[in-house]
Amino acid sequence: MTTASAPPGRSPLRLLNHISTNNIKGDLFGGVTAAVIALPMALAFGVASGAGAAAGLWGAVLVGLFAALFGGTPSLISEPTGPMTVVMTAVIASFTASNPDNGMAMAFTVVMLAGLFQIAFGVLRLGRYVTQMPYTVISGFMSGIGLILIILQLGPFLGQASPKGGVMGTLSNLPQLLANARPTEITLAVITMAILWLTPAALKKIAPPQLIALVVGTVLSITVLSGGGGEELRRIGAIASGFPALQVPHFELGELQLMLVDAAVLGMLGCIDALLTSVVADSITRTEHNSNKELIGQGLGNLASGLFGGLPGAGATMGTVVNIQSGGRSALSGISRAVILMVVILALSGVAAQIPQAVLAGIALKVGVDIVDWGFIKRAHRISISGALIMYLVIALTVLVDLIAAVGIGVFIANILTIDKMSALQSKSVKSVSTGDGDLDISDEERRLLDQGRGQVLLFQLNGAMIFGVAKAIGREHNAIGECKAVVFDLTEVSHLGVTAALAVENAVEEAIEKGREVFVVGASGTTQRRLEKLGLYQKLPAERTQVGRQEALQQAVAALS
Repeated sequence: MTTASAPPGRSPLRLLNHISTNNIKGDLFGGVTAAVIALPMALAFGVASGAGAAAGLWGAVLVGLFAALFGGTPSLISEPTGPMTVVMTAVIASFTASNPDNGMAMAFTVVMLAGLFQIAFGVLRLGRYVTQMPYTVISGFMSGIGLILIILQLGPFLGQASPKGGVMGTLSNLPQLLANARPTEITLAVITMAILWLTPAALKKIAPPQLIALVVGTVLSITVLSGGGGEELRRIGAIASGFPALQVPHFELGELQLMLVDAAVLGMLGCIDALLTSVVADSITRTEHNSNKELIGQGLGNLASGLFGGLPGAGATMGTVVNIQSGGRSALSGISRAVILMVVILALSGVAAQIPQAVLAGIALKVGVDIVDWGFIKRAHRISISGALIMYLVIALTVLVDLIAAVGIGVFIANILTIDKMSALQSKSVKSVSTGDGDLDISDEERRLLDQGRGQVLLFQLNGAMIFGVAKAIGREHNAIGECKAVVFDLTEVSHLGVTAALAVENAVEEAIEKGREVFVVGASGTTQRRLEKLGLYQKLPAERTQVGRQEALQQAVAALS
């Protein structure tokens, strides 16, 4: 039997995920439960995206099946998610507007390309880097996506088609949407939301609220609320029976750059979504997923989904948690979920035609509310004002401008602030003293030697990681040096010497040499020593000034004074 995960970089990626026969009952029960939850969500996301209910259903089957077969997280359930649906909605709207004849084919081609990006990320072993973003940026991005999903559902919630133009189009047409609101469909949407929010915990153990809302809303639409007030309810309509047709990839040269950018965004978002969910699964099952293998599995799932006209997907937190709580432990649960869902689609596609779109809008709107990181939004300003401002900026950019701009600007600002704080802390590790009374970690003998130098021997000590932000501190400390005859540059405790900091050290050494001072560079080792060698620093000094220890360098400096 295979193991749940392999240490990164030590063993080759296996072909299949961890599939075990030791827990068949638990895996099958987990798969059934996850399939029940996936059905209403897939319908809601399919309709919300503009690709249709069938696209959501087959996306849930194909992404879930291939990610379970070839992924690296045994208990992960993959399917169309809120964030992926939001991006896909924008992709479909963009390409169908610019190219009505081939826009949908181009959108599914973007899904295929996104899958290829994810496979490339996994093959290049970039999994551990994907989620290394500040939480303020991730929180702002996800909250922004949640708000987008809420805004895009306002039209269907009010009983009308979503206006063109995405978020801005919906907001600008909001007065018209409210004026033409249809009471019957609003009633169905409100009932759906009430069921999702108010279902008792005991009932949730028997059936998921999404399925209850779907069934109750559909029954009410057929009986009590069927065409009330002369209104004809908007329903899903017939879903084609049988397996989906193959989608031939379609490229337009003029749109190729946009397709690649959209695919990269979709692929990266899917990676983040999946790997964050994998971490949640690890914490519950006390296992360790293989992030690179998981990206390959997700990529194969999205590639297959795009080829057959399905929505893109990623690891779904709700489905994964329910699967684990129901007993699912190996990839057999995800495989069984996909097979069960496929059988339901093929056998009961005709029944889904009667589902009102207002019910699906209520389900999707509730997903949007759940995606918003309300907990962090309430506390962010207490933890860090700068962090809160970054989060609010990312939310605004995500909703009103562009997803790429939101993440790029957010990460840039967060990293600049982090580097500034780290540089300020590390600058305190740049010290120069000429007496034994200084605040340096040196031996008593070395302090005695400094005192013997009578202020003419200077110990210039660096500690820790010398990143580029510390270069200014090195220059400032060096410029503050008064009259002295010997300088010992001590790099013994330097764990990392960045290029900029190394150049600052080189400049300080060269200036000391030009002023006729006795110069020693001691203690460098490993990458620090190799970097200084490549800079040619050691060629500017005699070997006896670089190949000695700190104490011996101080002895030579004191001796040189006499």
